[in-house]
Amino acid sequence: MRQQRTIRVVAAVIEKDGRYLITQRRATAVLPLLWEFPGGRVEENELDAHALKREVRHRLAAEIEVGKLISFVSHPYEHYVVDLYLYECALKTHELEARAVNEYRWASSAEFDQYPFTPADEASMNKLLGVA
Repeated sequence: MRQQRTIRVVAAVIEKDGRYLITQRRATAVLPLLWEFPGGRVEENELDAHALKREVRHRLAAEIEVGKLISFVSHPYEHYVVDLYLYECALKTHELEARAVNEYRWASSAEFDQYPFTPADEASMNKLLGVA
């Protein structure tokens, strides 16, 4: 049996007034139109914080401050495994622009079930909310 490759992914948990920033993947992306916490893939030899700042800037034209690691899940997909690291983050900019995402929303944890999340993000949310 062949070893599946592992992709390291980082995501920002950004809270404001009891609501969390979530983004919807583009229609042309892998796992199209599913929701997730903003972030993306960590490149080889890149620090998580640098990757997270780069990805949030690319996707939402926003600057963030990266805080502590709050959750980790490893989720197997058909052809690879995603190691997802969630970090507590804070926005340093006030305006957001949906650049490399379909759209973004601020949602309370009670509203999460209204959004179809990627499996890895779903597992992270369940862990964070104490559901799993």
